[in-house]
Amino acid sequence: MLGLGFASDPLYDTFCKVTGYGGTPKIADDNLSEIIDRTVTVEFDSNVSDELPWKFRPDQRRMDVKLGQSGLAYYTVENTSDEVVTGVANFNVMPIKAAPFFIKTDCFCFEEQTIRPGEKLNLPVIFFVDPQLDEDSRLDEIKSMTLSYTFFPTEAGTMPAKITASATN
Repeated sequence: MLGLGFASDPLYDTFCKVTGYGGTPKIADDNLSEIIDRTVTVEFDSNVSDELPWKFRPDQRRMDVKLGQSGLAYYTVENTSDEVVTGVANFNVMPIKAAPFFIKTDCFCFEEQTIRPGEKLNLPVIFFVDPQLDEDSRLDEIKSMTLSYTFFPTEAGTMPAKITASATN
């Protein structure tokens, strides 16, 4: 039972990434989709855990893309502390029923980000919306999707004691 408990989180995470369950977008190595005329607006959202001394924002708030067309968006992240900090971004797509059709081919969220004090990084995400979205009449109402990221500190990037103490005072 103990082993099952440890294995359940990675298995659930993998299940969500493969199926798009729970607002988790799919991941693909490449975009081989046909581009069709239907356009959707992708809106970009950013959040940072209170435990992470970063500023994080999308460089653009929205982008119109045709189904099957690759899109490239950038986010900017800045470490506002005087310590090296490592974080990782969780992501989801809303509405949830659109998530299985939102596919990322490259993303900063695939790996941890280590940022030096005062450093600012431009972080890219390459994505497309699967043209199969157009094949289900129940999804005709989908005119926009929101791609949302939240950065959290990693085990290695947990807040240094002096920053944690000053944040709680």
